[in-house]
Amino acid sequence: MASEFTGVEDVHKRLEAAGYLPDRSIETVVFLAERLGKPILVEGPAGVGKTELAKAVAEARDAVLIRLQCYEGLDEAKALYEWNYKKQLLRITHARGGDPGPGGEGGGEDWEEVEDDLFGEDYLLERPLLQALRHSGESVLLIDEVDKVDFEFEALLLEILSDFQVTIPELGTVKGTHHPFVVLTSNNTRELSEALKRRCLYLYLDYPTVEREKEIVLSRVPEAPEQLVDQLVRIVRSLRQLELKKSPSISETLDWARTLLELGFDTIDEDVARSTMNVLLKYQQDVEKASGHLKLPPRPEMN
Repeated sequence: MASEFTGVEDVHKRLEAAGYLPDRSIETVVFLAERLGKPILVEGPAGVGKTELAKAVAEARDAVLIRLQCYEGLDEAKALYEWNYKKQLLRITHARGGDPGPGGEGGGEDWEEVEDDLFGEDYLLERPLLQALRHSGESVLLIDEVDKVDFEFEALLLEILSDFQVTIPELGTVKGTHHPFVVLTSNNTRELSEALKRRCLYLYLDYPTVEREKEIVLSRVPEAPEQLVDQLVRIVRSLRQLELKKSPSISETLDWARTLLELGFDTIDEDVARSTMNVLLKYQQDVEKASGHLKLPPRPEMN
């Protein structure tokens, strides 16, 4: 499979083949990101397909997916690289003659030589960012939930995203060998810096329309009757209008569709909705609020 996209229509076909249904804005941004060599910053509420987009691009480009999951307190050691301290300690112990070598004798080596050796490739542990920089083939670097890290960590990303290189004090400047396709995702829990945003193409993903979500469900759960899918996506849409602690995501819509099929339901009434609402919603207060909101007709009696 050719890795590069030939055009916007090619993006559509290949993402669709990877199980992701893009709209025109997604197709255009993905194509331009590849052609311009710029990262994509994908913002939007949780569960709208931001992470899945990166996975689909990796599959569509026949590329390795390298994922950095961000969290509060993430530092260089977990994101970029760290040294294998245990292996270094063993090296030092052997060099000082405190541990027998393979021949039964300690090393007794010159310390300057040992020190140079300690910070070589054999002792370097690559983390996702450095792994993406040094990967020789096609790769997609997913920096997931970047809004969870602090501004200091953002500064680290700027050098990587701008110059495709990073400085390691012990090794010097490490330049990328093959430019990865980079996707950053954000749930908007905090405002990202202007410097980071300038380096990216911007894409906002919101909850889909009823028609689009229906299309997604039918593609992922093709055995579901169209009438049932139409009913459930409209219910989900109405629930998202409520002030819930966590609105149902697309993946939870899919889980609900599969649940209804497993239980043998081909239509949704108030009893069915109430008994399966815990699949769709994750907080009791949301379940109670949704239950009070639902006014569904009873299922027709079977003759």
